[in-house]
Amino acid sequence: MIKAAKVFLGLAVFALAACNSDPKTERDTSTTGTIGIRVDETLQPIIESQVHTFEGIYRYAKINAEYKAEGQVFKDLLDDSTRIAIVSRQLTDQEKTVFDQRKITPRYTRIAIDAVALIVNNKNQDTLLTMNQLRDIFSGKITNWKQLNPESGLRDIALVFDNNNSSTARYMRDTLIAGKPLPPIATASNSHPALIDYVAKNENAIGVIGVNWVSDRDDTTSVNFLKQIKVVGISTEENPITTDSYFQPYQAYIAQGDYPLRRFWYIISTEGRAGLGTGFAAYVASDRGQRIILKSGLVPATMPVRIVGFNNRPSKFRQD
Repeated sequence: MIKAAKVFLGLAVFALAACNSDPKTERDTSTTGTIGIRVDETLQPIIESQVHTFEGIYRYAKINAEYKAEGQVFKDLLDDSTRIAIVSRQLTDQEKTVFDQRKITPRYTRIAIDAVALIVNNKNQDTLLTMNQLRDIFSGKITNWKQLNPESGLRDIALVFDNNNSSTARYMRDTLIAGKPLPPIATASNSHPALIDYVAKNENAIGVIGVNWVSDRDDTTSVNFLKQIKVVGISTEENPITTDSYFQPYQAYIAQGDYPLRRFWYIISTEGRAGLGTGFAAYVASDRGQRIILKSGLVPATMPVRIVGFNNRPSKFRQD
């Protein structure tokens, strides 16, 4: 009888423990558990907001996001150090082979349309460039501001990236110079804030940066950055005759394709089941997650963007 009572008591304790178990210690689901993800550092401000909001909704979910250069993010994904990566390109054929060998089919969730912005010093009056001029700068044919404008008081161009291994550097190489090496005038800073600070202090600099760092006018950091630099307008025409041919990376111009330096952002998942990474990807692609994308100045990938037209549209080159 005593033995039976002990067995009953043991079962009762086990059942009570099961009822009060902390979901954080269980195998992760789409809304509970803990995972690590890797994120291209270009998108850090937006993903920080997404993670904060997601964890606020699902209190038993913990997402540890590490922000790295694009090359390192893909390395971690291929090494199976993470199963969730947020990046601005899909896997190459060679990278796909790695997962084919593991019998894993990566899943893509497109989350945003982004743009690469070019920024210059506040004292620089040359804030309009054509795509042909950019190709000449990035190929090393143009190395001095006077080659662009004989009346310029500036000297040799200093081309600055956030990181030599970043997605912005790779994108500009692929888009403008067919993947060839960057010219000697190109250097790298240690971070996006450091890049903006460098451009703000150097009259000859052109900075290359993800537009979300300078597009959210409700974010105090972004607003402060905009006070320090100017954003360049770009034209696809060979010889533009009016300023209306140039476009800055405003949300509407990105959505309509008028601004030429556009790219897509994806969440790549190699989870073999519907885990927390899958749940987070679904959240970012949902209406609530896409509204965070919209607020940041990027274009949401899975919800319509309303473009309002005006007969007398405001200047595209306002810097306030």
